[in-house]
Amino acid sequence: MAQLTYRQAITTALWEEMERDPEVYLIGEDIGLGGGAFGVTKGFLEAFGAMRVVDAPLAESGFVGAAVGAAHKGLRAVVEMQFADFITETFKMLVDYAAGSYFRGAGPVPITIRLPAGALKSAGPYHSHNPEAWFYHTPGLKVVAPATPYDAKGLLKAAIRDNNPVLFIEYKKLYNLPLSQVPEVLHPEVPEGDWTVPIGKGRVIREGKHLTLITHGTTLYDAFQAAETLSDEGVEVEVVDLRSILPFDRELILSSVKKTGRVLIVHEDHKTGGVGAEWAALIAEEAFESLDAPIHRVGALDTPIPYSPPLEEYFLPNTRKIVEALRELSAY
Repeated sequence: MAQLTYRQAITTALWEEMERDPEVYLIGEDIGLGGGAFGVTKGFLEAFGAMRVVDAPLAESGFVGAAVGAAHKGLRAVVEMQFADFITETFKMLVDYAAGSYFRGAGPVPITIRLPAGALKSAGPYHSHNPEAWFYHTPGLKVVAPATPYDAKGLLKAAIRDNNPVLFIEYKKLYNLPLSQVPEVLHPEVPEGDWTVPIGKGRVIREGKHLTLITHGTTLYDAFQAAETLSDEGVEVEVVDLRSILPFDRELILSSVKKTGRVLIVHEDHKTGGVGAEWAALIAEEAFESLDAPIHRVGALDTPIPYSPPLEEYFLPNTRKIVEALRELSAY
């Protein structure tokens, strides 16, 4: 067992997969000489060489296209976007080609796109997006969003081994989060050796009987703190971390909602058109008779992401907003 930060867990997963499979290679901007925008790949160039750690030019559509072509030849590319926002440059290659390649008989496309995502204090509107909803309507893509070091390592290894294109969302805010500041349940020790976390399987972080709170990514931390606050008030909230956004754990969502009868969905992305709307629709269609209150959602405001620190704080979900929504649901 090892105590790893979120960033260290990602680095460890990449290193182990590079050592395990010689067909795995990395490509992206400044990942070799620079070690990546957030230092995730420091030392990889010296260890694995320039043929497997490829510094690409500022041309996201070009090097994602190169990764797709390499996948057709048997390689497994791990592509780093400096910021998740820049993936908009690759829409055509990912959505029109990579996602549907297998279905058109062109074979599997085993590529993993690493996406440093989410708000980081005053990063502004070009470096703070959560991209999951942009791709949620695209069959053939998988989207995972780990929130803990354990899941970051296990899901990244699973993504690299998957024969489908996988968008791996990693949260800038969590990279160097001190483990001493995180509840023990949210950072289990990371086992050594070869293991994976299955894509599409969520987990219950906190058991509860009165309310279900469904979330993923950075808002898991706020959700857990909010659940602890409600517990002091006599309301036990079950916190579900989906971990994988597409595919997602339908059975876990439905079983929890049928147990509690009340549900709050929380994500950092904009509320309107966010992935939580699909989960709300699933619950309305398949667990309506179990509901004792309307489905509630908490997400970011429907505006561009502000640069101003106080405006950014107002824009984002937080523990206080989640607590207020839980209290409203509990009192319904």
